[in-house]
Amino acid sequence: MTRELELAPHATRDGEYDGLTLDNWISGFWPGMLWIYYDMTGDIKYHDAAWDWDIRMERLMLEESRFHHDVGFQYLPTSILKYKLTGDADGKRRGLAAANFLAGRFNLAGQYLRAWNRDLPGWAIIDCLMNLSLLYWAAEESKDPRFSHIATAHADMALQHMIRTDGSTCHVAVFDPASGELLEYKGGQGYSPESCWSRGNAWALYGMANTYRYTGDTKYLQASQRVANHFIASLPDDMVPPWDFHVPNSDTEPRDTSAAAIAASGLLELAKLSSPEMGAVYHKTAEHIIASLSKGYSAFSEPEHEGILHGATGHKPENTNVDVSLIYGDYFYVEALAKLRGWKHRIF
Repeated sequence: MTRELELAPHATRDGEYDGLTLDNWISGFWPGMLWIYYDMTGDIKYHDAAWDWDIRMERLMLEESRFHHDVGFQYLPTSILKYKLTGDADGKRRGLAAANFLAGRFNLAGQYLRAWNRDLPGWAIIDCLMNLSLLYWAAEESKDPRFSHIATAHADMALQHMIRTDGSTCHVAVFDPASGELLEYKGGQGYSPESCWSRGNAWALYGMANTYRYTGDTKYLQASQRVANHFIASLPDDMVPPWDFHVPNSDTEPRDTSAAAIAASGLLELAKLSSPEMGAVYHKTAEHIIASLSKGYSAFSEPEHEGILHGATGHKPENTNVDVSLIYGDYFYVEALAKLRGWKHRIF
């Protein structure tokens, strides 16, 4: 894979990954895959290829102040995994700096972590449940519980406002940033404010499982199970969801293999946290999802195609990156496969 040094792979165009600058939320997934390969194989080439990514990411962030709410997605698979695998002190430092920045986005009135950097100070999104692992890690590493206080407050907000009783989820909740009052919901990357964007449902499944693992509070386990049950019950026969579970005529709508891969990895976490009976169901479902992705959606027989999974959908309402390979879909597919093969480390 050849590209400009300061770009990270994102979505395929004619079989080749395009590149986004290293301040983008997706920049940690390719090096995260490399670190998993290194951990699973011990092959130094993966170590060497992954080593500089967080250094270059930090340089861009500091020079241009391009931090945002997704620093968890960026620094958990890079700096923090590097630190866990190699003891690199700068990796620890970068991870704690990212956690400090994320904590600074917390809105006390609304009890949420602010999304994005546009003129949207009242927006919170379901994706951010995955970033909470950065704060929980920082709390453990620094022995400072303030990080976990913020993470848990955001998780509680999502439980109250973003995860419905049937296990479906919204993408965007909008608050008055001064009073904290919930104002409205927006469809975001989903079909409508009342629908259920399938990748967001997968983020919630995985994020709440992680929150339970860090806190031990069963309300988060129950939330993850509720979302998982909704996700599983909504799947078509081939186990790969449409881009939104509630979109009309979903059988003819684009699928999202990235949502399937994220959910599979999350289900493997949830399986270990649940009772043996429920855990067996979640583990078997994850195996079925991965088998379906491998059989029906992989690019394994296409050596010129840089992506791993076909059939991912980035942003259907804007009609961008539909039926492509997406680096985060590929990452979570690799992560799930590694878990199925006994990988012991955890990124999220």
